Amino acid sequence: MIVWINGASGAGKTSAARELIELIPNSTLFDPEVIGGALTQLLPPKHLAEVSDHQDLPIWRRLVVDTAAALHAEVGGALVVPMTLLRQEYRDEIFGGLASRRIAVHHVLLAPDETILRARAAGRDAAPDPSDGADRADGTDGTMRVRQWSSDPIEPYRTALTGWLGADAHRIDTTALTPYETAERLADAVRTGTAPVCDIVQTPEPTAETLAAGVLLFDEQDRVLLVDPTYKPGWEFPGGVVEPGEAPARAGVREVAEETGIQLTGTPRLLVADWEPPIPPGYGGMRLLFDGGRLDGGEVRMLLPGPELRAWRFVTEEEAAGLLPAVRYARLRWALRARERGTTLYLEAGAPGDGLDA
Repeated sequence: MIVWINGASGAGKTSAARELIELIPNSTLFDPEVIGGALTQLLPPKHLAEVSDHQDLPIWRRLVVDTAAALHAEVGGALVVPMTLLRQEYRDEIFGGLASRRIAVHHVLLAPDETILRARAAGRDAAPDPSDGADRADGTDGTMRVRQWSSDPIEPYRTALTGWLGADAHRIDTTALTPYETAERLADAVRTGTAPVCDIVQTPEPTAETLAAGVLLFDEQDRVLLVDPTYKPGWEFPGGVVEPGEAPARAGVREVAEETGIQLTGTPRLLVADWEPPIPPGYGGMRLLFDGGRLDGGEVRMLLPGPELRAWRFVTEEEAAGLLPAVRYARLRWALRARERGTTLYLEAGAPGDGLDA
């Protein structure tokens, strides 16, 4: 398992984590800050200058998941991870990646009084607070983190706390607690289940080519429904991987019901079959898109977002271009042409055979 200790900068996450590994048998401290420090040495300065925090780098988020999984497999037991996560989409991406590897995450928030956080921020003098894990053994100076403190350092935390973070993590008020007392509360919360395992969807990483079924759903203006899943980054069509022995159309209907709560009747019509080539680390496979028909607007607004979704929206074909990856957008374009023509199209990597005109 992983005990993810969240909180604003200055909350004392690393100090509590160091105490916690003494209280949880066979536990190991994993600080993702070391990955950020390594990336400052590995990536070109121009690339680093494009972001204000190393968390904004997709490679950082991928490496956090991969490193945590590899470390967990190597040492076993529990990993204690002190790391601020204030953006829900980053939490979803990282926790979803860990869940796909069947690693349970207990999400705990250290929440001292805001006056304490502000006092620590004021004493930081635009440099990381050593008591909160910034004095890294790897010698990184945290320069990528300084820019985020140029404005109010508490505001992003307060916004997250009143939104998704307050509802997602088990909160511990550490205003009057020492690091050791905080660690005791953390250990007790994990042991008793007061800090439950994060219930983010567990989607296993593929180990071979997969067959996936998506369903296009439309509103009264013929705009198509896109959803933003909690368990992976980016916009998608409702749908998912076809289970062994399951009919693809039935899998699409099942996934729509699981993701959105919308119950489709009948068998949706196949619009496109698109072979997605393997591009490491992905395995590719066959991607099917079905026509789920037009939905009642009132029903959709009542049901969405479902338990697996962060957001949803109906979009035009042009609007979809700005939300979907290129190959997925190409798949959508051809599916819409097939719907208009009342036909089914075969694609490879989002492109049709000869003789077809988009």
